[in-house]
Amino acid sequence: MVAAPQKIIISGYYGFRNSGDEAVLQSILIALQKHSLATGIAIDPVVLSIDPEWTTATYGVKSVHRMKLGEVRNAIAGSAGLISGGGSLLQDVTGSKSIPYYLGIIKLAQWMGKPTFIYAQGIGPVNRKLFHPLIKSVFRKCSYISVRDEQSRELLQSMGLDWNKIEVVPDPVMGLSLPEDQVPSSKGALSPSAVQTVGISVRFWEQSRGELDAITEGLLKACKQTPLHLRFLPFHHSSDNEASRYIMQKLENEISQYGGVVSICEDALHPQQMLREVGECDVLIGMRLHSLIYAAGRRVPLIGISYDPKIDHFLERVGCQPIGTTSSLDSGKLTAEVLQLLSAADEWKLEREPRIASLVQEAEAPARQIVEYFRRKG
Repeated sequence: MVAAPQKIIISGYYGFRNSGDEAVLQSILIALQKHSLATGIAIDPVVLSIDPEWTTATYGVKSVHRMKLGEVRNAIAGSAGLISGGGSLLQDVTGSKSIPYYLGIIKLAQWMGKPTFIYAQGIGPVNRKLFHPLIKSVFRKCSYISVRDEQSRELLQSMGLDWNKIEVVPDPVMGLSLPEDQVPSSKGALSPSAVQTVGISVRFWEQSRGELDAITEGLLKACKQTPLHLRFLPFHHSSDNEASRYIMQKLENEISQYGGVVSICEDALHPQQMLREVGECDVLIGMRLHSLIYAAGRRVPLIGISYDPKIDHFLERVGCQPIGTTSSLDSGKLTAEVLQLLSAADEWKLEREPRIASLVQEAEAPARQIVEYFRRKG
């Protein structure tokens, strides 16, 4: 007799068309499927999404509207457990509503007697101290906790959680790979074969736009020394599209006279499409965390610009440092780093291969642990 599939609810920042968060979901789904097949435990994922129809169409899984409490409650009631993550769900930098929402979903599952699992989350910053005891109260009842960096574990420990019960794992997206039948990107058709491609993932952050102006100046200086294809890769539609075009408008007229090309990829809504785009770059400049993770996973030399500690934490894991912060970015330093990495890409890859390969291998650890939990219970 074949056991019925284990219905698992997945809660995160899904359905918002943010390529990084969608990549987290795709990575979790692939890892769960892989380990469920390996153990013979059937997993039936149900994703909480702001756009359930789009999520179902994109990933081929069941989905429930994350803001319709009745639907969420019914889904959890009929489930075998709940996964919260990954991503930066428990932080109060972008507002005070995120932490209560995600904790509330976990708590609801716990009230119903369902096992709950924290999947490779980046915890913090949590500046409102009133949230600390709430996080501790919910997390101490979780069946499994994993975080994506040591700093997240230290923060949870400072809240009173047991250090030994928190596993540090890579971001799930480190394990994301390309399907065999992925359609090639349009980048090659736009770029002369002799011209190297610099991928650029930017977002609005500083009110002054000073960081975007510094990136513009740095790219222009680099193009004056060697023709480049500047390929803008918006990770969060449509705000990142606007940030990209802010720079493009300042560059386009001048770049062409130096033999360069400027383009933007606006149709890569599926994570694996964007992963392919990043993989075809020779160097990537990234403000978005997952643009840097994509680059590392595809062995593309990367340049990180920090606006949040999560950028610094990831760069440290791959043996890099940010070229600067959004509040202090030197265009000349950026130019020098772009040219250096373009000329010494093989050395960069060789030096970091052991670290990156290890992160890729470890990225599936939470899925393995969760599937094993249900195997033991079965």
